[in-house]
Amino acid sequence: MRQRYIAFLSLFTCLPALAVTFQTRLENVEWTAAGDQFECRLAQPIADFGSGEFVRKAGEQPTFRLKAFGNPFGPGSATLLAAAAPWQPGRGDVNLGAVRVSDGEVPFNSSEAQAGRLLAGLLDGRSPVVRHHGREGGEPLEIRMLPVKFKKAYSDFQACSAKLLPMNFDQIKQAEIGFPGGGVDLDAQAKAKLAVMAAYIKADPTVNHVELDGHSDNAGNRLTNRELSRRRALAVMDYFKANGMAENQIVVRFHGERYPLVPNISEANRARNRRVQIHLERGVPPAVAPTEKSPAVKAAATS
Repeated sequence: MRQRYIAFLSLFTCLPALAVTFQTRLENVEWTAAGDQFECRLAQPIADFGSGEFVRKAGEQPTFRLKAFGNPFGPGSATLLAAAAPWQPGRGDVNLGAVRVSDGEVPFNSSEAQAGRLLAGLLDGRSPVVRHHGREGGEPLEIRMLPVKFKKAYSDFQACSAKLLPMNFDQIKQAEIGFPGGGVDLDAQAKAKLAVMAAYIKADPTVNHVELDGHSDNAGNRLTNRELSRRRALAVMDYFKANGMAENQIVVRFHGERYPLVPNISEANRARNRRVQIHLERGVPPAVAPTEKSPAVKAAATS
């Protein structure tokens, strides 16, 4: 296979220059896999250009992107291909569609579906290729990656992906815990959702501020509803504290029936309104330790 590929590259260099092509020489091709609990990357450096890489964030499937040293692209679109190997006659390139291109170090990110087909193509000996018409009046550009040495790095990438957290910060920073039964105790579904959030908070020390807003339906009187919303918010706070979060990083507010998600006109709607809304923030200095008498535990103003 190596000899065939070298022969192809020799032929390719004799063809008229229809586009400016960036491609690493066969003998210099390397794939590397790296990452942590938050993100895994599978990359190939591209000579004189930058790199092409697959990125999988916690809670998501991989996407494909280019990283450029300079700013070779102008705004517009490019075509993404899973190009056939030259030693496999009869196999055409697979057009995976267009990607929107912009200026900057990372000119585009593919869709998850496009990245999945590129990975499958690499396992089948195909090359990821990006074709862009270039800036106005400029030459077309082609960026090509090679499938050699791919499978070992891909195995490492899969091993990294298996250790990713279930969700990333953007997915987890806003959440809602329900109390469909009308009480103040956390049910199994609530505990499962909170367990995912607590695991993320432990893994990411930059998340050091949590805001909890308790709510009720309108089934009781105003004072009873405020007390129910307070106890629900405190139940969530107690869960976070039991899982290692400091009390002075948690702010609790309770609002009673004042802010329904939906009108309280049916039991199903009332169940939706019995909730605690959670908001996570990064990099906020710890607040005063929240107790029922401290400024961090706030009742909504009553009219």
